[in-house]
Amino acid sequence: MNSQKRQTETYDALNAYYSRYDEEGRLLSRHGQVEYLTTMRYIHRYLTPGTRILEIGAGTGRYSLALASEGYEVTAVELIPHNLALLREKITPEMRISTHQGNALDLSFLPEGAYDMVLVLGPMYHLYESQDKITALTEALRLTRSGGIIGIAYCMADATVFQYCFQRDESGSYRIHDLMRRGLVDNDFRLYSTPAELFELIRRDDADRLLAHFAPQAERLHFIGTDMGTKYMQENIDTMDEETFRLYLAYHNTICERPDLAGASHHTLDIWKKTEDLL
Repeated sequence: MNSQKRQTETYDALNAYYSRYDEEGRLLSRHGQVEYLTTMRYIHRYLTPGTRILEIGAGTGRYSLALASEGYEVTAVELIPHNLALLREKITPEMRISTHQGNALDLSFLPEGAYDMVLVLGPMYHLYESQDKITALTEALRLTRSGGIIGIAYCMADATVFQYCFQRDESGSYRIHDLMRRGLVDNDFRLYSTPAELFELIRRDDADRLLAHFAPQAERLHFIGTDMGTKYMQENIDTMDEETFRLYLAYHNTICERPDLAGASHHTLDIWKKTEDLL
């Protein structure tokens, strides 16, 4: 499939999905709060007065609006018109936030090196080809100043193997057999996606290879499981009392960077630092 056709199929699939899916509601739920609070905790570690933030794939603005409400100057770019409209509805006069419709693969309308922090918290969920991932991260690095921070979110494969592939479908059959027949799961239990499946699912070693592609222009500071075991026990999390939830968050925070566990998280956050620009 050529690149333009693939991008068109991806856009059509995402536009249909996000026009009916409540992504903001997911992050506002009790179990979704774990991912949100963890991501914000790490973002705040690298914020200083005057930090200029770019969010690529800002969705309905959960992160961009929160950061703008704290007084930071934010540029929010979103591909899907439905999401962008919801974001714009919630902007208040005191927020220093500019919004643009744009594609993570081509952000040429934005100035090189203009941002202290670039957040890529959605696009990598929906880029299925290695070259597209490299292109998106090349753009993110281009827009980040030397010494700046890039935060990249991924959906992880093994969590889906646990919670989807070995579950039964509506007919009562285990999904794994159909997925393997269709070439979406291989004999090593790696997962493969297309726009029809919507979400690109990776392993930790895939994230490592992407980082290695950009060395020495970028170095990793953290690799974090932002929800860890939360979605495995979603119903239990959603019914916890406040004190138990506080203790759960405390436990989560002690394990979210453990290399032996982070890959089993449903969502991860890879935090890079941009080193000196390459000549």
